[in-house]
Amino acid sequence: MTDPTEVFLDDLDLRLIEATQQGLPLVAKPYHAVAEQLGLPVEEVKVRLQRWLDSGAVRRIAAVPNHYRLGYRANGMTVWDVPDELAEELGTRVGALPFVSHCYLRPRHSGVWPYNLFAMVHAKTRDEALAQVEEIRQVLAGHVRSSDVLFSRKILKKTGFRLVREG
Repeated sequence: MTDPTEVFLDDLDLRLIEATQQGLPLVAKPYHAVAEQLGLPVEEVKVRLQRWLDSGAVRRIAAVPNHYRLGYRANGMTVWDVPDELAEELGTRVGALPFVSHCYLRPRHSGVWPYNLFAMVHAKTRDEALAQVEEIRQVLAGHVRSSDVLFSRKILKKTGFRLVREG
């Protein structure tokens, strides 16, 4: 992966960013719709998006569901203090659970924040979410020194990259 600051964006890239920055169209063939909007072959759109991914300029292209609208109102970020030397292996196991939407490592902050492993769970009830937390605890198999669940209170607006052209 190259440094994303080294990625050169030509005028067509800028047009593609503008066409997709509010999200891909919710149609059966979104890349085709974007290509048609820009007057490009669909392969050109796909090649450019893949170049952005390969270079690291874009980390991922993914759907971002609104869990609340889908009926999942007990959404919690589980946080775990596990041994650093096992964190990556344990995180891989936790991330593979079907109810974990994302799992990642973060640095601790001594005296303030002891947790280094994070996993987001989504459930329809708090009891269901807490049962998922217990499943994660079983996967972590005795390596947990402390943990917590931070339940969402409101939906935060999720947005991706935004481009503003001047002039």
